[in-house]
Amino acid sequence: MNSEKRREIFNRLRQANPTPTTELEYTTPFELLIAVLLSAQATDVSVNKAMRKLYPVANTPAKIYKLGVDGLIPYIQTIGLFRTKAKNVIETCRILLEQHGGEVPQTREELEALPGVGRKTANVVLNTAFGHATIAVDTHIFRVSNRTGIAPGKDVDEVERKLMKFIAPEFLQDAHHWLILHGRYTCIARKPQCWNCLIADLCEFRQKTPLPEKGV
Repeated sequence: MNSEKRREIFNRLRQANPTPTTELEYTTPFELLIAVLLSAQATDVSVNKAMRKLYPVANTPAKIYKLGVDGLIPYIQTIGLFRTKAKNVIETCRILLEQHGGEVPQTREELEALPGVGRKTANVVLNTAFGHATIAVDTHIFRVSNRTGIAPGKDVDEVERKLMKFIAPEFLQDAHHWLILHGRYTCIARKPQCWNCLIADLCEFRQKTPLPEKGV
């Protein structure tokens, strides 16, 4: 895919959604960090439901740390891998309190040093909470990047490198959200809604799905 196509794709995505953001609900960088940490192999909807119960009770490192693993589990047990995640959250809170004054660090290295925080989670926090031009390649972004031809790659690291290289600087801040939302609601895994896609004419996917028949 050439640079003109890519620019037009992101122009259209920006026109359709000028101020995209995460669907996770949060009010502080710490709330976002915990929500993203819990969202691994879980839906944003399930995490939001749990956080609506947890955050009114405890939404700071000190308050959640005080709950302890056993006190946190009842709030997050509807989320996949909740036992492991509970341990990671409590340990993360301890580190934030002891090493960062209770604040979320703003460097990738410090974020990735927190339990359960990998490159993807760090990228989300850096981008959404602190405005860094990063792209967290999840399953949606990986699929859209390969399927459309925007940034094909055999693994998430290659796709991330290509996206950072190929996307024009003016789009980098919001590209992460546009691609996730496009993959979540239009360029879905099994039956992409090519007939309802605003970039279908620019997409290089060879097996575009036709408009479904009436009544189907």
